[in-house]
Amino acid sequence: MNSPHLSCWIIVNGYLQHTKFSDLALFIKEAAVRKGLSADIIRNSSLMPMIEDGRPVLRGSFTRLPDLVVFMDKDIALAKHLEMMGLPVFNKSSVIETCDSKAKTHQALAACGIPMPKTIFPPFTYEGVGRTDLHLFTKIGQTLGYPLVVKEAYGSFGQQVYLIHSEQELQERVMELAHKPFILQEFIDTSFGKDIRINVVGDQAAAAMKRTSANDFRANMTAGGKAEPYTPTQEEEELAIRSAQILGADFAGVDLLFGKNGPLLCEVNSNSHLLHLYECTGINVADKMFDYIVKEFRR
Repeated sequence: MNSPHLSCWIIVNGYLQHTKFSDLALFIKEAAVRKGLSADIIRNSSLMPMIEDGRPVLRGSFTRLPDLVVFMDKDIALAKHLEMMGLPVFNKSSVIETCDSKAKTHQALAACGIPMPKTIFPPFTYEGVGRTDLHLFTKIGQTLGYPLVVKEAYGSFGQQVYLIHSEQELQERVMELAHKPFILQEFIDTSFGKDIRINVVGDQAAAAMKRTSANDFRANMTAGGKAEPYTPTQEEEELAIRSAQILGADFAGVDLLFGKNGPLLCEVNSNSHLLHLYECTGINVADKMFDYIVKEFRR
């Protein structure tokens, strides 16, 4: 599906200088060009969103605005600003905001019958105001049982996820996290060191891989996990697609756990690392993303 008259911006974070991020941006740009789009990689640090005379405007070194935006960052304010200016943004700012928070993701899916681990949301506290009363966490430990999992609401690549084995360890972790938002979940022992990543585009499962780790309860590749191509079951595929659609995602990397009675939703990533998936499966999901994006734009 070629679209020679369309231009797009691929928004990335200007402060993340690691090659894995720049390689991903180039990978996505190459897919856009293959589909006939004029594509530019734009750093969020080069743009100045502002309100002037009561309306949203954008300042920067660009000469013209694009027809559409592929947003590969978590700068939610910028994504929202571009939408306010009338630009089609993939994924929308609301999707990025929900997926960026594990707490918001689980709550958004909670009323929709999506199977997921038992999840508890601890009470909010303010920065500088410690959690001095830990009695509730004793009850949480009793409710979930040990080991249990503590996940910071904001984190990527399996980082900020902790396996907790005792009440003392839980209290120490809670005190260490201080005011940071987090969730607590039951530990799914049938999924120790293994999970499934299914990349969804529109209403299709575009590619999938199984990740495993021999020495870590997390299967993320950045935590030492290894990946292999995977053919999901119909139940797994339907769960991944439905979860992404409920959240309104145009595309997403959906992580599933191996539950005792079937797959469980782990998390939904609005921007997943497509290079790992391509290296594992040989499937270029970025190509499928632009087929979908152009179709939606034309609609």
